[in-house]
Amino acid sequence: MIRSSSLLVWGLSIVIVAGGGYFGWQHYQANKGKTVSVGPPSIPVSVAKVEKADFPLFLTGLGTVQGFNTVQVRTRVDGHIDKVAFTEGQLVKPGDLLVEIDPRPYQATLDQAVAKKAQDEANLANTNLDLQRYIKLGQFATRQQTDTQRSMVAQLTAQIAADQAAIDNARTQLDYTQVKTPIGGVAGLRQVDIGNIVNASGSTPVVTVAQIEPIAVIFTAPEDELPEINKAQSVAPLKVLALTTDGSRTLAEGKLFVINNQVDTTSGTVRLKAVFENKDHALWPGQSVSTRLLVRTIKDAVVVPDVAVQRSTDGLYAYTVDAANKAELHLIKVAYSIDGRSVISEGLDPGQTVITGGQFKVQRGSLVAASSATPDKVQSE
Repeated sequence: MIRSSSLLVWGLSIVIVAGGGYFGWQHYQANKGKTVSVGPPSIPVSVAKVEKADFPLFLTGLGTVQGFNTVQVRTRVDGHIDKVAFTEGQLVKPGDLLVEIDPRPYQATLDQAVAKKAQDEANLANTNLDLQRYIKLGQFATRQQTDTQRSMVAQLTAQIAADQAAIDNARTQLDYTQVKTPIGGVAGLRQVDIGNIVNASGSTPVVTVAQIEPIAVIFTAPEDELPEINKAQSVAPLKVLALTTDGSRTLAEGKLFVINNQVDTTSGTVRLKAVFENKDHALWPGQSVSTRLLVRTIKDAVVVPDVAVQRSTDGLYAYTVDAANKAELHLIKVAYSIDGRSVISEGLDPGQTVITGGQFKVQRGSLVAASSATPDKVQSE
């Protein structure tokens, strides 16, 4: 009896398993050939707008700062240095005393010249009196005596003029014992010390003074740009920017002052001189700077970030994003590229959206997920 029940249970189990397998097979056949449609994933990219803006056209280069005027101050008389009246690195004004030389020998020479003039003036006065007497004597004085007396008066008059010239020279030499700066600027390192003997014929200056307000920058430009620079400079002085050597920070803004009168045939460049007010002393003589000369400004230019411009064997191109978030490839031409921005002369229109990051994953027609790039992000990508 127990065996009959076991057989019954096994039979029912077999029937249930077979029925489940049959219904599973029917379900599989009903869904056979059906697939889930999953589209390609969107490619994340950074984008920016094609802008219509004024584009300043700069010529970049390297320059050297130099004092607008630089003077090597030397002594014009010989003597012993009694006093040094300046401090190295001091800002001095025109006429400020730098060094004083022992004035006593030159004061003595001046006093001697003054005394000589006084002596000759006394002789002239006496000679004049004698002449007047001869004239009053009339026929009792010979003509020769009168003419001789007139000649002596003329000689002494000339001698007094020479005495005055000697006085002026002695006074000038005495003034030279006070060595003064002819210009305002920064005093450099002192070349002589108190107690030394200096000579007018010596080659060593007392100190060098460099004018730094204003200050100059000498730089070069390609000779091909010279006609355009001359044309623009004739209208108004061109703006020049002086930057750190890496170009990361603007130090000062000035004006183009002069264009050299000849081109360097070796390098094919022309030297230019710009002047800066330099009130904050950001520029210093001898300093190396990067320069940017604003030649002209392109009005209403089509501008994109440099990183949007890509290169291939077919030339330059850029990707744009259409309304369906798909990438489109445009062949373009770039007129100028400065400061991370490019002027597009052909291939793009203002208002379009260009891809500025992630282009290496993008192909024509790719679905993209766009995010706007900040200016800092555009520069770094």
